[in-house]
Amino acid sequence: MDYDLVIIGAGPTGLFAAYYAGFRGLSMAVVDSLPEPGGQVTAMYPEKMIYDVGGFAAVRGRDLVQGLVDQAQPWEPNYLLGRKAEKLETVGDRVELTLDGGDVLSAGAVLITAGIGEFTPRPLPAGDGWLGRGMVHFVPSLQVHAGQHVVVVGGGDSAFDWCLALHPVAASVTLVHRRGKFRAAESIVRQVRELGIPLVTDAEVTRFVESSAGALEGVEVSVKGGEDLALPANAVVAALGFTADLGPIESWGLEIDHRAITVDSTMATARPRVYAAGDVAHYPGKVKLIATGFGEAATAVNNIAVALDPDAHLFPGHSSNAE
Repeated sequence: MDYDLVIIGAGPTGLFAAYYAGFRGLSMAVVDSLPEPGGQVTAMYPEKMIYDVGGFAAVRGRDLVQGLVDQAQPWEPNYLLGRKAEKLETVGDRVELTLDGGDVLSAGAVLITAGIGEFTPRPLPAGDGWLGRGMVHFVPSLQVHAGQHVVVVGGGDSAFDWCLALHPVAASVTLVHRRGKFRAAESIVRQVRELGIPLVTDAEVTRFVESSAGALEGVEVSVKGGEDLALPANAVVAALGFTADLGPIESWGLEIDHRAITVDSTMATARPRVYAAGDVAHYPGKVKLIATGFGEAATAVNNIAVALDPDAHLFPGHSSNAE
């Protein structure tokens, strides 16, 4: 299978890169190990509101992803989802990418938009055996928890985001954090406090309580220096962060710095015709935002267009001028 460009990663940056590649007249495939487009947004917070994407006062994660898919669709990207990119080789002026299962994609260039790579949620020891039976790490649908008592465990932005998102639909929401201080932004902590959501600090969930029917009905919480608590809980959201690694990408001869790929101002990596954009790309002063990834995707694709055709212009004109 031959393409002008293969994009590794179908998160927001990769999807915008697919749109922009089509705008530049490039054929492209988009590879992702997840079964749906959207990357971390789809897997981790599809129902959360995102506030830092230009042009949207607020946009729900799944709606942003659908908009990006719709934006790229006129150029018919070939989505190869649920597939892992395992091996990358340079063959003449082409780059060959081998996928799990042995399929080989040949491209004029490769753009890596793999985010943080493969991510694994950090476990909640007391919830061992309860994943999918009352405990979740992410909330794909808020309505699943309508009318439920929900305990959120964690002290970062994600934990507080879930509290805000679940509050309007759940019967109750309680946050439990093992420290007295939170890692979350003060503004979001303040919103949760103002809603009256209980915050149980210096505490840990020590046991899940099972009903006679085998369902989750509560949790026991140990409080440092205080009395243990019994909280009603039909669901526990273990928002304890995650570990991540780049997987096979780390063996591709790229310059890696703190699990990110070093790039220059054109988004080029240490290997010819291999570029990176989004959270996976690193350079001095980098700020990891979805909005940053959009700009990097456009920069990468425009430079790729020139690398593939030296007669092409780096600046293609404004999309608003295109018919």
